Amino acid sequence: MVDRINIKQRSRNMAAIHSSGNVTTELNLVRFFRKEGISHWRRHQKIFNVRPDFIFPKQRVVIFVHGCFWHGCKLHRSIPKTNVKFWREKINGNKKRDIAVLRKIKHFGWKPLIVWEHGIKKYPEDVIKKIKKALN
Repeated sequence: MVDRINIKQRSRNMAAIHSSGNVTTELNLVRFFRKEGISHWRRHQKIFNVRPDFIFPKQRVVIFVHGCFWHGCKLHRSIPKTNVKFWREKINGNKKRDIAVLRKIKHFGWKPLIVWEHGIKKYPEDVIKKIKKALN
């Protein structure tokens, strides 16, 4: 499909959009937590200058919900056909930051868990099993 807006205007439009996070995927995970009786979690609570999607303070476990596009999922990654260099650099930068954040969390003695968007959609039982194992 042809874009009806010129590149400069499209760039301004996209820059004006502020992310609200991976809300739908996170809310699906919240539903699974409630269904499975998983409690005592906090959402988007800042620790060590990092804001994980979920933390379990008592067990010192943090969960990051990674969207397949934004975090460069090996199974579902796809780079948009326009502005390829920008998107490749953006996603690679996200991946490098993810690694740094995981190191930081581990350094302070917490256990980080990454839950992928596709995992929550296709294999919710496996995701819950992985989370329960980390919490015990």
